[in-house]
Amino acid sequence: MNLRLRRAVAVLAMPAVLMAAAEAAPPVRQGHPVVGTWRITMPDGSCSETYRIRSDGTTLVFSNEEVVESTFSISDQPDKDGFYKEVDTIVKDNGKRDCLGDVSEVGHSSTTYLLFHPSGDMFLMCVERRTDKCLGPFIRVKGNAI
Repeated sequence: MNLRLRRAVAVLAMPAVLMAAAEAAPPVRQGHPVVGTWRITMPDGSCSETYRIRSDGTTLVFSNEEVVESTFSISDQPDKDGFYKEVDTIVKDNGKRDCLGDVSEVGHSSTTYLLFHPSGDMFLMCVERRTDKCLGPFIRVKGNAI
């Protein structure tokens, strides 16, 4: 294969390589507190979201009619204030509306900070490393219920 053809093939293959890299998430250590199934209910009780957070660095979220798959990375240990930094990127969405009436955008990435209750059965998801801009509590779902 000549050099020009090799370059063309490399350029054409690049999106597939980048997509595969974006979908590959680093594994989360055994026993990390984020791994498990979590539920958050809207304050008026009208809707809840269920997050299945896996140790392979992927998440499956059910919110109203929406189903979202994402990859994430999270710090192995909390910072000095107890927050874990998490970066989440949406890789799949079924195009339906979530509890807030929104549809998630594939490729959207967000950084949040998780603060766990000492019991390990609840956490807050915060937009900054402080508790005045948070969602929650997310409550751990025991067993295989979803």
